[in-house]
Amino acid sequence: MLRFDLIMSKITIIGDGGWGTALALLLHSKGEDVVLWSAFPEYAKYLAKIRENSKFLKGVELPKDFRVTSDDSVAKGSECAIFVAPCEYLRPVAERFSGASFKCIISATKGIENGSLKRPSEILPEYFPKSSVSVLSGPSISYEVANKVPTSVVIASVDNCGKDAQKLLMTDRFRVYTSGDVVGVELGGALKNVIAIAAGISDGLGFGTNTKAALLTRGLAEITRLGVKAGADAATFRGLSGLGDLATTCISKQSRNRWFGEEIGKGRKPEIIMASTELAVEGVATCESANDLSKKYGIEMPITQKVYEVIYKGKSPASAVKELMTREPKMEDYE
Repeated sequence: MLRFDLIMSKITIIGDGGWGTALALLLHSKGEDVVLWSAFPEYAKYLAKIRENSKFLKGVELPKDFRVTSDDSVAKGSECAIFVAPCEYLRPVAERFSGASFKCIISATKGIENGSLKRPSEILPEYFPKSSVSVLSGPSISYEVANKVPTSVVIASVDNCGKDAQKLLMTDRFRVYTSGDVVGVELGGALKNVIAIAAGISDGLGFGTNTKAALLTRGLAEITRLGVKAGADAATFRGLSGLGDLATTCISKQSRNRWFGEEIGKGRKPEIIMASTELAVEGVATCESANDLSKKYGIEMPITQKVYEVIYKGKSPASAVKELMTREPKMEDYE
């Protein structure tokens, strides 16, 4: 089995969003040799000067010795890279670093690529065939992690990279569990964003706790259904990367996907909402891939399908709700 010693090695965080910044701050607080990479030179300079990621992690101070750069050569000599780029940009970002010799890559990207229907852990080996890839997921609001609110997540791998990444990331406020179910952990982290959009639509329409509880429960059932078809363990979806992440993203006021859905529920058009924000709303692209996967595997994902129709086909939220509630009566299933 491969074995890595990531402690005190050079670590490059690739992606300057809230989650990437929070992870970089976590590692910096442990005294690790970490640098945060931004795709945008001007914003990297801004971060270095202002010492606050005001776009994506407002109100959290960046220490004076916290390093930020847009120089691709920063990856030279890095033993470990943590990719936190949005899934739709992961491929071109990975290509920029394809000459690097990372021993261990941690994917903290949540999504499913449109068209290819590949997960991030399937994309990254195309550019880093000699690197070991693990997947980090779970209920982890960036602002809370950056402010050292107790958080538990899970990292999945098929080799010892996951255990070494666990050791690297663990603190007394950030607990990391390991898993061997890469497919389940990754799909749970991606698909929950689609259900969170549905939960946000419910909020925007003024519905209550009954509705959201139903969306979480039935949403988890269809996530599990798809995951099992794709080769995941059903039990994974009852864990941190499944139910845990789903509940957090559907409930939290800081959830981008829930916020996006809420704006739709209030009457705004999806394309107008997306044009008005620089935040990554991963569930928008993911719901297209999830809809395609449901067809590929021949399974029912009614909530996902309605979210897709609302975003891409112009269906009104009210019509989507009515169609969900008036589906053919059936016995409750759990996956």
